[in-house]
Amino acid sequence: MPEATILLDPLHAVGPVRRRTFGSFVEHLGRCVYDGLYEPGHPTANDDGFRLDVVELVRELGSSTIRYPGGNFVSGYKWEDGVGPREQRPVRRDLAWHSLESNQVGTDEFARWCALTGSELMLAVNLGTRGTAEALDLLEYVNHPSGTALSDQRIANGGTEPYGVRMWCLGNEMDGPWQVGHLSADDYGKIASRTASAMKMADDSLELVVCGSSGSSMPTFGEWERVVLEHTYDSVDYISCHAYYQERKGDLGSFLASSVDMQFFIDTVIATADHVKHRLRSTKTMLLSFDEWNIWYLDEHQASDEVNDEWRFAPRQLEDVYSAADAVVLGSLLITLLKNTDRVASASLAQLVNVIAPIMTEPGGDAWRQTTFHPFSITSRLAAGTVLRPVIDSPRYDTAVYGEVDLIDSVATWDAATGRGAVFLVNRDQTSERTVTIDASSLGAAQLVESLTLSDDDVYAKNTLTDQNRVTPHPNATATLSAGILTVTLPPVSWTALSFRRVAPK
Repeated sequence: MPEATILLDPLHAVGPVRRRTFGSFVEHLGRCVYDGLYEPGHPTANDDGFRLDVVELVRELGSSTIRYPGGNFVSGYKWEDGVGPREQRPVRRDLAWHSLESNQVGTDEFARWCALTGSELMLAVNLGTRGTAEALDLLEYVNHPSGTALSDQRIANGGTEPYGVRMWCLGNEMDGPWQVGHLSADDYGKIASRTASAMKMADDSLELVVCGSSGSSMPTFGEWERVVLEHTYDSVDYISCHAYYQERKGDLGSFLASSVDMQFFIDTVIATADHVKHRLRSTKTMLLSFDEWNIWYLDEHQASDEVNDEWRFAPRQLEDVYSAADAVVLGSLLITLLKNTDRVASASLAQLVNVIAPIMTEPGGDAWRQTTFHPFSITSRLAAGTVLRPVIDSPRYDTAVYGEVDLIDSVATWDAATGRGAVFLVNRDQTSERTVTIDASSLGAAQLVESLTLSDDDVYAKNTLTDQNRVTPHPNATATLSAGILTVTLPPVSWTALSFRRVAPK
């Protein structure tokens, strides 16, 4: 088979590796919070009721920023219900996911959970059923040091120090008719602008995310961004992107090329944002927050009875069990996010525990890693310094959805200060292994440190409660490094990470 070649050059720098690229997302949905990260009766639970086995897995995953508490949930959420003595907190109906919310986990508890995991809290405000005043109240509660009614209430509730939340989402998916309080682009742009301006009056160092389209298939995609940004450009810092992918009708070839659509999404939003920038004569460049992305078998869930007429606490919803192929696609999507690090400054894998998540739990029992856990955790661990856009010469294949696509995709990172680099690769070929030659001589690559590949003879193999390590990364013994040239053979439908270092002269 024809070989693929990759050239790495420090002159092909895209931008810095941003730790916020490795963010995640926790929503009050299904068993993400309750029976997921929070289970007071679990053997590993701490005094707050949080499962410490899950905390350890989140640390291993390498999640940086955690978006909370939604998601569709936030558009009907009263944050005041989730603070104060737990025994006094009300039970509410969550219209978004047709379930009951106990409010036993709220802002204070989740801030403490973030501290346990070493992650940054990113809060969303409710612009569906609430507005500017409530957003300002939440901001005062979490960030003001002391001496005001709401900051003193936080202190009385145990939050003696302010939480210092920097990133704030101005609502969620307000373009979607499924959203409680759904608005037109013009109406949403107006309330987002008012709320952003007020929040910046309270603290002009905040980083605010305005809602972009909830998917590239939305009929308003592109036009929504234009209208919203014309209202908000001067007062926000990011526009959000949301995208989910799944294999449909047995078309694995197109599914493996899902990152082509993600790149289209990013390119379109950048073009629209830059159009508004020039139209308004602004000197600011708008950044993107890809704050929901993942593999999600939405078609199957919509055909099920997971959301029904019953009002239940923490029902099992959206608990996708991921395959080896799903993990390869997730690794490919992460490659695309890194390739766009000059404009995609933040991202959140949706979600974190149980609900379309890399971590699964059993009540009273184990927590384990899904297949998708591995490419995320390894990329988070190895990526550092600067993102380099590789020059790739790859064989191509035909897809039903995206036309002709490269069989090999890749991105690299290089940390000149430490002399360490990493290359991340996917092989989309369903039947053949592919040998890839990577020229890293301009980086002084001299020693191979690590070579890991995730693949399986059965691309639909999964990790389950009874077989938790069916699909895991394994050392790739074919990888070699000589005279600055890396060579590696990639199995069919696989994701691979290589790390190397420059050896200083003696």
